[in-house]
Amino acid sequence: MMSLLRIALFFFLTGTVLAQTPERAYVEPVPADRIVAVVNDEVITLTELRNRLEAVIAQLSRQGTPLPPREVLEQQMLDRMVMDRIQLQHAREIGIHIDDAQLDQAILRIATRNNLTMTQFRQALEQDGVPFTKFREEIRDEMTTVRVREREVDSKIIISEGEIDNYLQNEAGKNRSAGEFEVAHILLRSPESASPEQIGELEAKAGQIHERAARGENFSQLAAAYSDAPDGLQGGDLGMRPLERLPNIFADAVVDLKAGEVAPLLRSPNGFHIVKLVARQGGTGAPTVQQTHSRHILIKVNEIVSDPEARHKLEGLYDRIMHGEKFAELARLYSQDGSATKGGDLGWLYPGDTVPEFERAMNDLSPGETSHPVRTPFGYHLIEVLERRVQEASVDRLRNTARQALRERKLDEAYQDWLRQAHDRAYIELKLEDD
Repeated sequence: MMSLLRIALFFFLTGTVLAQTPERAYVEPVPADRIVAVVNDEVITLTELRNRLEAVIAQLSRQGTPLPPREVLEQQMLDRMVMDRIQLQHAREIGIHIDDAQLDQAILRIATRNNLTMTQFRQALEQDGVPFTKFREEIRDEMTTVRVREREVDSKIIISEGEIDNYLQNEAGKNRSAGEFEVAHILLRSPESASPEQIGELEAKAGQIHERAARGENFSQLAAAYSDAPDGLQGGDLGMRPLERLPNIFADAVVDLKAGEVAPLLRSPNGFHIVKLVARQGGTGAPTVQQTHSRHILIKVNEIVSDPEARHKLEGLYDRIMHGEKFAELARLYSQDGSATKGGDLGWLYPGDTVPEFERAMNDLSPGETSHPVRTPFGYHLIEVLERRVQEASVDRLRNTARQALRERKLDEAYQDWLRQAHDRAYIELKLEDD
């Protein structure tokens, strides 16, 4: 039985009128909006679906990706929107919220990476037909789902010392000589409590798609049409990664492939995978690790200094640095970190030495570049990258690198498993085919 909320939304969105005077003049009918999915106690409307679909079609067209039939792409987009809605609902339940300051910082980083000021970036979006307010909320939603993943998946992955030992003894040498791999994939997700008949039907469908991919049909188009993975509508490309940073099931499948080849159909607890090796680069030889020499200014957020106050103070310091004042001198005067006496100098940092928020922002910077205020659990930071280098790794660093590689191998599969469980727990009613 529909809830009162759903009934109210139904009448509102379909424009149903309970009574009309017969004398009313004829008016040309206007197509009414309607509900195409119910996700727990929320709805997705046809207008929302079509707006998202048009944006994806434009993106795929710019990339030169052949488009699947519109009805196929429409169903894929609706499935994606359902999964997004489930994650955003869960974020609200557990108290995850991206405030405006964090959102502004993220958008500024996007603009900076595109060598644009915020004004130029906003104008570029508007010229492409993307309202800035809509773009902001889409980025907020993306950041929210990342936080959900970090809390529900990333933080619960445990790597044992035995796993690290095994990795270093049996896999590190092979992986170093193997080099880096650009992999694309298609996932056909199976329900958590799927029957043997359902698994059989899914395997048959996966086999047909695998044959089409192996014959050379456009892989990005197939991913956009069929993949249940979050990156499906972007062609399923995972980018270039070292072999050890691919999920185990992918790494084992592609290590002996040539560029352009498709691996045999793969099965995991999450469903069936179709994997293609797009490109590969040569091995690296001796084990190395990239270090970053950086410094920072920290303003802590506490009972005395509020979040906006800390950010505002650092924005003022950023402006002073941009107008020629010395970073080190301002760090000595204002930074609330033990490194202040050294001008904020943190020395040479290895991957994993800092909290993820700091490391992500630092890695986005080029040598000589200073960040805008960056929020971490400690407060707000200005970060300056001084230089980078690649060094041969010590035993401790090799173990830390192995731990990170093992985590990344487990992350994708664990996230897919969490999504599958969240989907199966939710109340979902699809109405796209309804008249």
